[in-house]
Amino acid sequence: MQLIGMLDSPYVRRVAVSMHWLGLPFEHRPVSVFRQYAEFSAINPVVKAPTLVCDDGTVLMESGLILEYLESLANTRLWPAPGAARLQALRATGLALAACEKTVQIVYELQLRPPEKQHAPWLERVRGQAEAAFDALETELARTPWPRQAQRLTQAGVSAAVAWSFAQRMLPGQLSAARCPHLASFTDWAETLDVFTRAPMD
Repeated sequence: MQLIGMLDSPYVRRVAVSMHWLGLPFEHRPVSVFRQYAEFSAINPVVKAPTLVCDDGTVLMESGLILEYLESLANTRLWPAPGAARLQALRATGLALAACEKTVQIVYELQLRPPEKQHAPWLERVRGQAEAAFDALETELARTPWPRQAQRLTQAGVSAAVAWSFAQRMLPGQLSAARCPHLASFTDWAETLDVFTRAPMD
């Protein structure tokens, strides 16, 4: 299998970390949707990262759908068994993905749109949504801390750590560790795991 996309995308990195954890071999091709548009288009005309090229040549996109397929191939899961723990993991993963989405929107507004065309009310709204998602994740972790054992890592933990690291890298100084100490501490731990270090943001 081939995973197409840059690891500075939280969605690509989320899939890469999960594939390492699931023990699924793959080739990572760091093709940029911006700088290598034509090359990406030749693989997936929609030019959407992450893209997964399956062993039979089928092209998948959208991180959640890719992960659903990958877990069908693996002998283990990154989700708790059905019940209360799974419900909480689904909620936390949704919050992490919302934080990713809003952070990406802020980055695009600041880095791709000319300053004179940036819309301050839109930025304020999206920033508030990102902060609300991270604050809710912090509340979840403060109430029920996640185990710091690699074998008990869940998709919620992967997604939350990837989201926080992405925000810290792309929006330095805008979300302090003091605001989300439990999330920041969990992310610091997660980033030391082999499955994360094998998929660095750089």
